[in-house]
Amino acid sequence: NNPKMYFDPTPHLKDVLTNLKDSGKRLIFASNSPYWYVDAGMKYVLGDKWMDLWDAIIVSAGKPAFYTETRRPFREVNRDTNRVRFQRVDRLEKGKVYTEGCLQELTRLMDWTAFNGEQDRATKYMGPLSMNSNVLYIGDSLFADLVDAKREFGWITAAVTPEVGFELDAQEKNDFILVERTIEFLLNALRLAQNEMGATVHNEEDSMVLDKLENLVSKWRDRETALLGNPFGSVFRARYQPSLFAHSLRRYCDLYMNSVASLRLYSPQHRFYPEPGFRLLAHEISNRGAKNALDLKGALEASTNADKEVGNMY
Repeated sequence: NNPKMYFDPTPHLKDVLTNLKDSGKRLIFASNSPYWYVDAGMKYVLGDKWMDLWDAIIVSAGKPAFYTETRRPFREVNRDTNRVRFQRVDRLEKGKVYTEGCLQELTRLMDWTAFNGEQDRATKYMGPLSMNSNVLYIGDSLFADLVDAKREFGWITAAVTPEVGFELDAQEKNDFILVERTIEFLLNALRLAQNEMGATVHNEEDSMVLDKLENLVSKWRDRETALLGNPFGSVFRARYQPSLFAHSLRRYCDLYMNSVASLRLYSPQHRFYPEPGFRLLAHEISNRGAKNALDLKGALEASTNADKEVGNMY
């Protein structure tokens, strides 16, 4: 009775869906939630006629089994009583709600016929969903939705990850920028110090310098975690290394965003390309030493001042 308590407003979602629909895309809604919950949420976000935007609506889908099952049939949901009708479903019709089913049945029962606009000739413009890379699958659960969609069927996948928005907001603040630059500075000082020490065995004084610099980095890492407002820090980072979540995101997702509303900024025909340096190995990264090089003496003096700064923070 009070959807504001359970659903966040998504002001641009309807614009995104309408834009995709008007460009000729087929939109399929598949959720693990029951119909009564989906209906309440969608009415709040998209309005009473939310079902008009979708070519097929599937609730209580049971993902990820939805992808792996081969003989699980669809059943129609009575929209008035929320009960399941057990009559056989021979095709998926727009304006109706279905439950359970599987990907194989979805491919068989959906009408993929479209008119090409030239003499009103109907053509089949898609092959089987289970073997089609023209499918963009958008999901908010990496392991329940996106992994199988990418691994089993090779779909283009997009992850909705709200944490991206939280971290981007934090990264724009001056305190966070100071922390990031200080960490980068200290790590560069560590590299320069070891270059100066050479390839010989380090003496006790050398090791002490490295230990102190590493302790400074650790303190600033803690400060960075605190600024994110999360006791575990970034979900994308485990101290120095990308987290398991970040590794999986890069492996199984082609795109990720904080909200589906982000797609409003792009054409439905937009083509995304990786940024320079994306997934490069260490030896492939260009050497920017001349640009980032620091005088060793100045770096060590600055790191001492940074140590005092951290001490003041705590």
